[in-house]
Amino acid sequence: MCRAHSSTKSSTRCCSHRVHRSLASLIIYTSLLVLSGVSTSSSPSVLVSALKNPSLLAFVKKTSINNNVNNHNKINMSKKESSSVLGELKETIKSQAAEIDRLKRQLSSTPASKTVKKVPSGGHAHGAPAGDNEEILDYKTKSFYSIAYERVWWLAIFLVSLSFTAIIMNGFEHTLSKQIELAYFVPLMAGHGGNTGGQAVGTVLSALSAGVITRQDAGRVIMKEAMSGLIMGIILGAMVGPISHYVMGISMHVATVVSVTFPLLSTIAAFLGSALPFVCVILGLDPAVIAAPAMTSFVDVTGLLCYFLIANKIFQLFGMEL
Repeated sequence: MCRAHSSTKSSTRCCSHRVHRSLASLIIYTSLLVLSGVSTSSSPSVLVSALKNPSLLAFVKKTSINNNVNNHNKINMSKKESSSVLGELKETIKSQAAEIDRLKRQLSSTPASKTVKKVPSGGHAHGAPAGDNEEILDYKTKSFYSIAYERVWWLAIFLVSLSFTAIIMNGFEHTLSKQIELAYFVPLMAGHGGNTGGQAVGTVLSALSAGVITRQDAGRVIMKEAMSGLIMGIILGAMVGPISHYVMGISMHVATVVSVTFPLLSTIAAFLGSALPFVCVILGLDPAVIAAPAMTSFVDVTGLLCYFLIANKIFQLFGMEL
């Protein structure tokens, strides 16, 4: 029964196709008759006799065959065009996939020092950036006691260096006893040196992390930072000295000491703040842990020493005995 049913369906389809083809042929024949001058409203005998004309039938068959060939050619051309478009699309996808793979390999082979990281510029606390991406990721899971253990030894070393400030203060105790106003500006000098050096450390570490500068640029960068520190010191010294004398009532010789010390202190702080990150990188140390506190220690010691040495020279110029 299934076979009979399927055969019935197939015969029905064949009959439908034949009817469609007959109707199409009839439409074509009628159109040709109209074009040849035979009226479709004529009598049936005239229409039948026209349809039986051998030359007309041959022309109609030839026209039908040509139309079928043209349609077949158009279908083949559209298939070829679609296949060519699909081929071009596949080639484009392959080329883009190859480019993506190349970029992935390039990113994976990029050194950590070329990775861009945000770096805060520290004040006297001297906040510094993390060393690389791995350390940043490890920091999130690292315990507080492991962080303290890694940093405490460097802080102990710098604490020893900061003890030299006490030695310097003790060495100039006689000067301080006669000119007590000098002691007012000791915290100001230490804070300004730390701030200036912190800006230089943050800027240089940020540029190193982003790959903007390398170790080969050390000389140029250090010179630029030192010159900028000198200019900032001159501007601030020209402001702080007169304010301390005319507003705070500080003596002229002490205000002069402050004005002269600011440019030198700013230059030293900017020089050390820009040089120490390069030194840490060259030695293979972590500049995030070492550069900022080392700069603070060195600037405090050298700045305080310069402050008292300049004070002695200026006091002698003013004819004061110490």
